[in-house]
Amino acid sequence: MSCSHIKTQLKSLVLVSLILFPVVALAQDHATHNQSNNISNIAIADAHEQNNDEHQQQDHSAHATAEASEVAQDHSQHMHEEEMPASDHQMHDEMNHETMSHEMMEMQDQGVLRDPHAYSNGYVLTSGPFVLQTDSMIGLADETIFTGLWVDRFEYVESHDTDATEFEGHAWLGDSYNRWLLRSEIEVVNDSLETAEVDLLHSRAISPFWDVRFGVRREFGDNDDRNWASIGFGGLAPYWFEVDASLFLGENGNSLLDIEAEYDLLLNQRLVLQPRIDIHAYGKTDKEMGHGAGLSTVKAGFRVRYEFDRQLAPYFGVERVLKYGKTADLLTLEKDREDTHWIIGFKFWF
Repeated sequence: MSCSHIKTQLKSLVLVSLILFPVVALAQDHATHNQSNNISNIAIADAHEQNNDEHQQQDHSAHATAEASEVAQDHSQHMHEEEMPASDHQMHDEMNHETMSHEMMEMQDQGVLRDPHAYSNGYVLTSGPFVLQTDSMIGLADETIFTGLWVDRFEYVESHDTDATEFEGHAWLGDSYNRWLLRSEIEVVNDSLETAEVDLLHSRAISPFWDVRFGVRREFGDNDDRNWASIGFGGLAPYWFEVDASLFLGENGNSLLDIEAEYDLLLNQRLVLQPRIDIHAYGKTDKEMGHGAGLSTVKAGFRVRYEFDRQLAPYFGVERVLKYGKTADLLTLEKDREDTHWIIGFKFWF
């Protein structure tokens, strides 16, 4: 075989290969694409079938749970109805009817959304099958009458020319809003009664921290006796200042303004420092009683008490007493306008 013939055959083979290669490749791609589509379709069909199975299981479970709940509820209601007597059925229906009627009346008359007592299903504290015995009834604090005795000052006072014993306190009877007070202030100087004041007051709470008081006072003394009508207020001012202010109107046009203020500063849980001030001012000069018009007396000082018990506390302190204006002019020569009092005493209540 000649070389030219071989070359001719090789050229023919190459040409045939170039023509057949694209056709074969296109056929393989088409086959691969069809196979992928078939696999995807099979996967999608399997996923749809799995979801349908899960939905069917969930629906079956929910349906079974609902049927079980309805059966249990019907059984419980049936048992309750069997156990409840006919009278209880009737009472229950009547109470529900009364409660609904009451709620509708409240909504129509007052425009409220619901009766605030509807949750009790018609039961009240003082009647019904669950009422307590008389000796077991619950009493509220604002419906109970209380009594007490409060002594703010029972002390011995000493100065360079005075030895005195002073008492200030009150007994009370009442509830949280209204009280009757029997208040007294007594001063014994050099073993003789200097002054004694007895007040009968009615106290009415007007806010959580303030009371209004009005009543009468009887004043005893070496010089003369006096009757007063009084009105005032007392309570706890902002920043914990205890304030007691009273206006007294007496005979012959006499008047007195008495203001007391004190503050409890806790040094620890039992040791208390109490600054205190007491101011007296008169509207008219009364020579028999030794009082002049205007600012008359100011007492300012402090007391330190130790509370062994909250109801009993001894104390000591010092107080400065100042006389002003016409009251100072009416003093005798043996009495000073200014004086310092050293104090020891105790306070208690029960």
